Amino acid sequence: MRVVVPSFARQCLLTVSLLCVTAFSLPALSQSATPSPQPEPSPQTMVPSPPQLAASSWILMDADSGEVLVEHNADERLPPASLTKLMTAYLVERELNQGNVSMDDMVSVSEKAWRTGGSKMFIEVGNQVPLKDLLYGIIIQSGNDASVAVAEHLAGGERPFADLMNQHATRLGMNNTNFVNATGLPNAEHYSSARDLALLSRHIINDYPEHYAIYAERYFTYNDIRQPNRNRLLWRDSSVDGLKTGHTEEAGYCLVASAKRDDMRLISVVMGTSSEEARVQETQKLMSYGFRYYETLKLYDKGAVLNTPRIWGGEKNELRVGVGQEVRMTVPRGRSDELTARLNLRESISAPVQAGERVGTLEIRLGDEALDELPLVALEDVEQGGIFKRLLDAIRQFISGLFD
Repeated sequence: MRVVVPSFARQCLLTVSLLCVTAFSLPALSQSATPSPQPEPSPQTMVPSPPQLAASSWILMDADSGEVLVEHNADERLPPASLTKLMTAYLVERELNQGNVSMDDMVSVSEKAWRTGGSKMFIEVGNQVPLKDLLYGIIIQSGNDASVAVAEHLAGGERPFADLMNQHATRLGMNNTNFVNATGLPNAEHYSSARDLALLSRHIINDYPEHYAIYAERYFTYNDIRQPNRNRLLWRDSSVDGLKTGHTEEAGYCLVASAKRDDMRLISVVMGTSSEEARVQETQKLMSYGFRYYETLKLYDKGAVLNTPRIWGGEKNELRVGVGQEVRMTVPRGRSDELTARLNLRESISAPVQAGERVGTLEIRLGDEALDELPLVALEDVEQGGIFKRLLDAIRQFISGLFD
């Protein structure tokens, strides 16, 4: 069954209804009737070409819809430097969320962690440090020593921790990533891509929002040493609230940033710029372009009823169907009226049906362009009816099939 749904209202939650349509003829106009003037079509919103950046690779992604607005060499495997610590922090947040560790856990500092070069939190060998402080030290101070200490605490060593990092990279769909350490210190087999880091950042923001505020902190003090967050955008743009910087000679200057304005959140990844200032300026170009020319609309809430098709042989005659997730779409500003949805339902639905069972697809289009295709699912259980109900429905279905 195909049902074409009218265009969406601008930035509104919409409900799709199944309409019974009967063919009919419009009454003829009388000879004296004056046709109504037709409104002039509004001009289509123009979106300029995206900015070209002085960087090796970049991407701009909507954090809610996951839609990529701008990309360049986004799948190229590059050294991520300290952007690696996004995965290190993500695994800490995951363990906290699952109750396997707590912020108050005391972590012993090994000599290896203490001796790790590069940026430091300045933990001292033999001391015990609260896991909370180490998480702050990883995110804000980019502490290599803190990263190694956490890896040893969670997995018994940095190598097994890197194995965990890679397993979760695979789970998240990071197809051009391989980690060999928890810090991002140079290694020929240690790489990631702009797209993968944007995907990871999206999970950091959406999976564990209770910890995301750490990424917006401008300073952190440990061992009487106060260090600033290296993300300069936290001072320049009040809408920016994360995420992480990185730099090595091989990687250049890199920055993963996120900003929220009104109801729209964007994630940008810029890799391989020439300086700290360059990575900030190139990121600002991406963010300005995305917020200026695009908007993100919430189309449906999770569990919204989009249709009630006939179900055969069940305790009831209708099945509530809809989407099993919140649906958001990112579109060029001014074109929301061009959004349409099409329900493609299974030709015949018979009981029993369980909630969550797929019964069709929801296709969303912007004009002639297909944006996404989502599963339509049953929103309720419907058990089989009694023997007489099933027999009666079988007869009705047979007769209905003859007329169809």
